[in-house]
Amino acid sequence: MHCRTDFLLERDFQELKENNFKGITAFPVSEDLMEWGADIEGLQNTFWHGLFFQLKINFTSQYNFVPPVVKFLTIPFHPNVDQNTGRACIDILDDPDKWNTSYTLSSILLTLQVMLSNPVLENPVNLEAAQMLIKDESLYKQEVLRLLNQPTQLRNNSPEFPKDPDKLIRSTKAISFNDYYKTWSGIATSKATEYYRSPLLEDPNFVVEYYKWKKAELKHPKEWNLK
Repeated sequence: MHCRTDFLLERDFQELKENNFKGITAFPVSEDLMEWGADIEGLQNTFWHGLFFQLKINFTSQYNFVPPVVKFLTIPFHPNVDQNTGRACIDILDDPDKWNTSYTLSSILLTLQVMLSNPVLENPVNLEAAQMLIKDESLYKQEVLRLLNQPTQLRNNSPEFPKDPDKLIRSTKAISFNDYYKTWSGIATSKATEYYRSPLLEDPNFVVEYYKWKKAELKHPKEWNLK
């Protein structure tokens, strides 16, 4: 019997239901609630939007004194994800001393969702992905899509969706970039690069112009690279 853990997981389950974070799906796959499956989609207005990733989450009777074990089953080609194991490189998951009992399943899934489009390039676990992203972002995006269309090592262990719809959380609530950034910067213990901490991102006029620039880059890549 894990009365305390059961209570906390039920609380986390209810929190996910009430918030309905867009692009996040989570569901228990074991009767004792110790094993969960999850799907996350990349954030809107980012290259990762429209890409979906399955995860496996294992809790223990010590939750939430210690973090769960989280692995990508659909492994992204990403600087902060181990390409062999699917482990996400986030300090709050890797180091129990940096875990906080105020963190919930929602906190973890939001952090992973934001991590996709906000990689931490200091001490990456996938050095090849980090080097490619720094050197040639367009090539990096092509490689992400190429590998995503191939079977990954862990997909055979993907959890099955429960037949009971009450055990499934499909998220639809849209969250602003600032809210995501606030969540990410408050939870992640690895320091983000200066590029992603730029105060310009807080300026709505700059954000609008930025996406205009990105559209121009995609439409005329050669001319953009010359600029």
